[in-house]
Amino acid sequence: MAVDTAHAGSSLVDPGHGRLPGWSTWAFAGGGLVAAFLLLLVLGSPTVAGVVALGAVLFAVGSTVASFVVEGRRRAVDRLATTLVTGAFLLALIPLVSLILLVVGRGTRSFSWTFLTTDMIGVFGDMAEGGVAHAILGTLLITFAAAVISVPIGLLTAIYLVEYGRGPLARAITFLVDVMTGIPSIVAGLFGFALFTLVFGPAYRAGVMGAVALALLMTPVVIRSVEEMLRLVPNELREASYALGVPKWLTIVKVVLRTAVAGIVTGVMLALARVIGETAPLLLTVGLVTQVNTDLFDGRMATLPVFAYRQYEQGGTGIDRAWAAALTLILIVMLLNLLARLISRWFAPRGAR
Repeated sequence: MAVDTAHAGSSLVDPGHGRLPGWSTWAFAGGGLVAAFLLLLVLGSPTVAGVVALGAVLFAVGSTVASFVVEGRRRAVDRLATTLVTGAFLLALIPLVSLILLVVGRGTRSFSWTFLTTDMIGVFGDMAEGGVAHAILGTLLITFAAAVISVPIGLLTAIYLVEYGRGPLARAITFLVDVMTGIPSIVAGLFGFALFTLVFGPAYRAGVMGAVALALLMTPVVIRSVEEMLRLVPNELREASYALGVPKWLTIVKVVLRTAVAGIVTGVMLALARVIGETAPLLLTVGLVTQVNTDLFDGRMATLPVFAYRQYEQGGTGIDRAWAAALTLILIVMLLNLLARLISRWFAPRGAR
């Protein structure tokens, strides 16, 4: 039986396949928003959030019912699942986008090159001068020291759990890693404070104290992320290396780690992003100063989270400096992530680039 396709593009249903046309999604979305606006207008004063929420519900119901009638139950369920997943993704974007807009809007008031290159020496009260150069340097030094401590420990522990770990010891390590993952940051700060004050005395303050506290928070994240990346490496690659007579340790270095390097770098960056904004451990261990201090083993050091906290607590122009410090911290995290992507792309196997 011949099918007239001359007017198929202009009709809602494609008679040749029983499918809704591509533009039907936008039609249902627009219709849902219009219907939601009219319904809320009748019930009371409509709001943007109310129109969007009700319009999303009407869109999901309308598109699913139309798909069920035209395309059948299977495609209707698939369309509903797609709608729910997309809606959850857009819902998760709301706090992220609002946070970025808020930080950028408030942070740009005091954000400038002068703000990035000056410290707080001689700045008192509501003076508009002052910057975060000392806090940026302190944050980078302490975070780098924490990475130097935690990344080797986390990497070697993950290698042991995946490649060698069997029996009660491996299960005990896994349990302890799970426990460490949930440790509050204030507990890590108290540990670093107690460890160094017991050895060097109660008056001792240094950047290394904060680095140890942050390393305590970083290590379980590194272990878990690296462990998952190593488990994703196909066993066939290991077996092929063993078949060529390559020892196990060299197989791990040359094959396993090289294959998983992109995921490992990503996991390390997630761990860095996890700790670079911590305030409580650094407030307890390194405190805050107004000038640059590059010695990790002597004297207090300024960090961006503590600087933002203190400035916001001060009030006045300090609130603008706090938002600018928060914007600076976000930009540093973004730059570190871009650097990690470049590193992982450079060291990744040729076929994965």
